[in-house]
Amino acid sequence: MLDLLDVQKHFILTHLRPGDTAVDYTMGNGHDTEFLSKTVGRDGKVYAFDVQLNALNSTAKNLEKAGCDPNYTLLCASHHRVKEFVHEKVRAGMFNLGYLPGSDKKITTMHETTLAAIDAAIELMDKDAIILIAIYPGHAEGELEGRLVGERLAQLDRHFYTVACFRMLNSPTSPFFYIVEGR
Repeated sequence: MLDLLDVQKHFILTHLRPGDTAVDYTMGNGHDTEFLSKTVGRDGKVYAFDVQLNALNSTAKNLEKAGCDPNYTLLCASHHRVKEFVHEKVRAGMFNLGYLPGSDKKITTMHETTLAAIDAAIELMDKDAIILIAIYPGHAEGELEGRLVGERLAQLDRHFYTVACFRMLNSPTSPFFYIVEGR
């Protein structure tokens, strides 16, 4: 069985190196933050965003338990505010849209702030950078968010960006992801 997270990490690892800067735009429980932290190493930087304080606390515990270098900044703020906190070029960004696993499923990412965050993420992209956006269409906001994100990304100039979608065609409510690569 194909593991979506392994496929995502494969794409990130083709761009992200030790010493780079990365952003986890949707911190959740910190699994992507941990992956990014370990990948950029001691000399790199990772910024992670979530609007829920319990996500930040859970992530901090998980990063400490995993023995990550203190190369991360955890922010209890919406991902659309990224440019207030990140003032450098970013080599890799990860979005895992939807709701915090193990939490209130009524609290989800919303397409308005997600689209603004993606626009900001694209502006912050370094050369040879990647943004990975995981979509969870199994609920109404997730379906809408996925459609609107796809429409927005389809408008990017192909001379500057490569945009792809990785989706299971025979399982329409399964998670899928978009990849944006800078040329």
